[in-house]
Order: sequence, then C-alpha cells, then structure tokens
Amino acid sequence: METTWTIATCEHEVATGGITVAHWECITTDGDYRARAYGSCGFAPDASAPDFTAYGQVTEAEVLAWCWADGVDKDAIEAALAANIDAQKNPVSASGTPW
Repeated sequence: METTWTIATCEHEVATGGITVAHWECITTDGDYRARAYGSCGFAPDASAPDFTAYGQVTEAEVLAWCWADGVDKDAIEAALAANIDAQKNPVSASGTPW
C-alpha cells in the first residue's frame, strides 16, 4: 500500500501572509484499489511570533506537520484507509440483482 498526504489549498491573510486554514487530503492506493480522506485545519497565525512562517515561505511538509500537531490523527486516518482498501478487496456484503 502507498499513502500520500497533500495540502490541496491554503487560506491566508493577505496583509500578514498568515495561514488560517489548510485543506488536506490523504490517498492510499494498493494496485487498483483506492481510498481517500479529506479535511481541513484552522489556525490563528501570529505574525509577531518567532516561529511564524508566512504563506510565501511555507512548505507543504510544514503545513502537514501543523495539521498533525493540531489534531489530525495521521495514524488513525491511515489505518482507516487501509481498512477501507481491505474491505474493497474482501467484501462481506454485496448488492444487485441475480438476473
């Protein structure tokens, strides 16, 4: 299985460059099987803080780390996506008509 985390987009304050919302996506694939989770994190940027990073200088890895530190449970999401793929591979129920 391969899991990829990305930041789809960031909302930011124009005046300070402080990121206020990050929209994240996690996709797990295994051959032809695919599972996806999407969410967002809100931040209250302080441009005077020594560790402040403005929109123009931030990296995707930094924003992902902020999301994980802010309550996005990386391990639980990855486990849920792996379980979803397992359920796709080994379904316990199905629907349709027999004709």
